[in-house]
Amino acid sequence: MTDSVLNVVLGLVASAISAGLGWLAQVLRRRRRVERVREFFGLPGGSECLVVVPRSIGTGSHAHTVTRRDAYALMWLAGLVEECGARPELVAHDAAHRGLGAKTELCLGGPVSNERTAAHLAWGLPGALVTSGPGPGSNVIVVGGRDFTADRDQAHTLLARIATPDGGRPVFLVSGQTGIANQAGVRYLVAHHRELARTYGRNGTFALVLRVVNPEAYGPDMVEPVADVTAEALQRPGAHSGAA
Repeated sequence: MTDSVLNVVLGLVASAISAGLGWLAQVLRRRRRVERVREFFGLPGGSECLVVVPRSIGTGSHAHTVTRRDAYALMWLAGLVEECGARPELVAHDAAHRGLGAKTELCLGGPVSNERTAAHLAWGLPGALVTSGPGPGSNVIVVGGRDFTADRDQAHTLLARIATPDGGRPVFLVSGQTGIANQAGVRYLVAHHRELARTYGRNGTFALVLRVVNPEAYGPDMVEPVADVTAEALQRPGAHSGAA
């Protein structure tokens, strides 16, 4: 074999090795990214996750009717679960009678439309109050003395992750003041979960208020964080006066 042929062969071998190492590095980085996502959501490969479905609160709605916007949000949540290699189990809000920590829960909707959300707020975020109703100014999120009211120009979502006892699987709440706010909260969670994991850790509790800008014009696309209300939401009402 001549020197020129040998050089060509060695070059091809080196290129093949370099390409193989590059491919392996990409695979390992992708695997690490997936593992971090799984850890944050408590969704190891092959596990199951509860996606708790709210009811429509419109006049004349059937008890198990879901709005179109909530259906879109549920599709995003199911896609997130499947991306982690887990299996979503859709459960009606009034049928999820089980304890905490065995499976990750993704609860959609406020406490008026989702009984499971109401229970989680009372247990894990007692300082947060979410109200809903047909009249102006009736859709309000109140945390730590701050009111976030829905109107024509804005709506809000309480996005929270609640750690469960003994290192169990977490609970995620997307409690929007409207169906568009629910959808916007889910999309924010899917798009920003890496930032949330870096900020709050992969096992921590957090509660954020998100603002949906002019939902009638922009739908769920214009979303901005308004306040980190974690400390206030964890504070049980009357705790300060009781301590005094």
